[in-house]
Amino acid sequence: MKLIFLYGPVASGKLTIARLVAERTGLPLFHNHLIVDAVAAVFPFGSKAFVMLRERFWLETISTAAEAGQSLIFTFAPEPTVAVDFPGRVSRLVEAAGGEVIYVALGVGADEQERRLVNPTRAAFGKLRSPEILRNLRASMDASMQAMPSPAIRIDTGATTPAEAADTILEMIDRPNARGASTG
Repeated sequence: MKLIFLYGPVASGKLTIARLVAERTGLPLFHNHLIVDAVAAVFPFGSKAFVMLRERFWLETISTAAEAGQSLIFTFAPEPTVAVDFPGRVSRLVEAAGGEVIYVALGVGADEQERRLVNPTRAAFGKLRSPEILRNLRASMDASMQAMPSPAIRIDTGATTPAEAADTILEMIDRPNARGASTG
């Protein structure tokens, strides 16, 4: 079982790139907003109940997939309402079931991020769309990104098209010894 753990800041292209990788590999895509939106329908974002349920659903789904030998792609936006040790717990669950976690970090410059943020397609999953809110949260979100495990690869999505990013991920997955590469 392989878990492609695709993470990056808001509007870095996680879902767009993950969809391309899913199309090309046939792997299921478990993007973070599937759970975020479901739990937010009942509990306010960031509330104690929201944080607990979101994490429980993420972990249960990933753990069950690992135990079943079902590889998948998971998108994740590091931010302060997620426990700092969440990625480590994901790794331990997957590895305990004999699987492997492949961390892929996406990055994007602040200007490009704000340009993308207002794209109408972001409304479909209740994603953050306010540049002002992003600016207020940027420092804490950047700190959350810095706390993530070292990725197998980093991709600058401001300098790389989604198709190129997907190609890079697929090449890296096919060459397990090609860890620590960067593009863009």
